[in-house]
Amino acid sequence: MLRRFAASPQSRLPLRAALALPLAALLGACAIGGSASFDSDPPQPFPANYRSEIPAFLRTYLNDPSGLREAAMAEPVQRPVDGRTRWVSCLRFTPRGGTLQDMAIVHVDGRLDRVAQQAGELCAGVVYAPFPALEKLSR
Repeated sequence: MLRRFAASPQSRLPLRAALALPLAALLGACAIGGSASFDSDPPQPFPANYRSEIPAFLRTYLNDPSGLREAAMAEPVQRPVDGRTRWVSCLRFTPRGGTLQDMAIVHVDGRLDRVAQQAGELCAGVVYAPFPALEKLSR
């Protein structure tokens, strides 16, 4: 004859504790070590090759890079981008048959990363100088 034993509430307690302890340790490890790597913002190196990277990038980024006029660029400046300090290059140019455009290019780890959407606020107060390399771009 098969005998069934009903588990008493006292016998379930060690099982619950055995399951809860690893879960608590796992959650505690996430809370302690998980965010530490995201809180630090290491200093960013200056983008040394920005004068050659930007024309090469714009050749592929713009639909028609030929015929740019009034091209100017400011020296990279450090600005807060998405809560982090990044080097930003500010450009100004007029495309063929278009109006004057401002563009902010974000550099991460010394390399060109992306075009920022908020060029107006990132480039406020920069001093532009002529940048003839942009005016020489072709398809």
